[in-house]
Amino acid sequence: MEKYLADGLFEEFRDSYIYVERVQSDGKLRRGIVGVVDLEAYDYSVGSLSPIRATEGTILERIPPRQKIRRDAALELPHILMLIDDKEDVLINSLTNEKESFRKLYDFKLMKNSGHIKGYLVSGEAKAKLNTNLDLIEKAKYKESENPLVFSVGDGNHSLATAKKCWVELKQSLSEEEAKNHPARYALVELVNLYEEALVFEAIHRVVFDVEPEKMLNALNTSYDISKTDNGGQKVICTYNNTEKTVYINNGKSNLAVGSIQAFIDDYIKENGGRVDYIHGEDVVRKLSNDKAVGFIVDAMDKNDLYSTVIKDGSLPRKTFSMGEAADKRFYLEAKKIK
Repeated sequence: MEKYLADGLFEEFRDSYIYVERVQSDGKLRRGIVGVVDLEAYDYSVGSLSPIRATEGTILERIPPRQKIRRDAALELPHILMLIDDKEDVLINSLTNEKESFRKLYDFKLMKNSGHIKGYLVSGEAKAKLNTNLDLIEKAKYKESENPLVFSVGDGNHSLATAKKCWVELKQSLSEEEAKNHPARYALVELVNLYEEALVFEAIHRVVFDVEPEKMLNALNTSYDISKTDNGGQKVICTYNNTEKTVYINNGKSNLAVGSIQAFIDDYIKENGGRVDYIHGEDVVRKLSNDKAVGFIVDAMDKNDLYSTVIKDGSLPRKTFSMGEAADKRFYLEAKKIK
């Protein structure tokens, strides 16, 4: 990083945004805005009411190894995707309509079947208009609640949590004036509309190994009010040893079926042993489920439930959803100085 900076490798754009158009591996277009967020407005801790929040529980043990890398780094090159609740698509669509007047910064095919990407510089009047629209959305959120959720972390939560942890640590050595505009106070992210068509929430299922299936499912019946017919409860498909049962949880501990089943699994393993793994794809769950393993298949989370659930329940259980395929995740293209 130091050598890249010394050699003048980077072209620097101060006080600006980048509008990104990403054609994913499935051919769908995902649009975003690269800019910075204030880490003072973000808190990943359980029960946080900050304007910027994690959508899923943060695994604290994952932060120290990342801190070791970030502490002495001159730059950050993040893969963080931040979500905004903008059903009318005011924010990003205004940039789409004006992109031909922007300077194009890059336009190329990505490696490993990851699609294509274009980036445009947003500055001057376009940047001022974008800031105004951001302010309007933020003010609308504050009208809705005293503790509004303005931005939610869709992907890269542990990277953002590391940035926060490093900033809190560094801030101790700074004066109040120095802390106001220190580059490490701000983290680079890509902001994406929650309702972008290309942004798909995929379910992550559970398989619990080294257990007696019948015993575990009997415990599930004891833990919750379970019915076998759909009466508005939370649907879970339980599978083991070529047997499959669909149940509905009527008194779940979470706003989502995945949260309720995760709470049950955690309690059961603590009491009876076993281990849980998180699986993509229903077919894989069925293959792994046998006379010593139970699979729990849940429906994908509805995007419309994200903000309301995080506000009601706090951070979602770990591995609640996945945002698309690995090949479609954000690439490390833009960098920001943090020293």
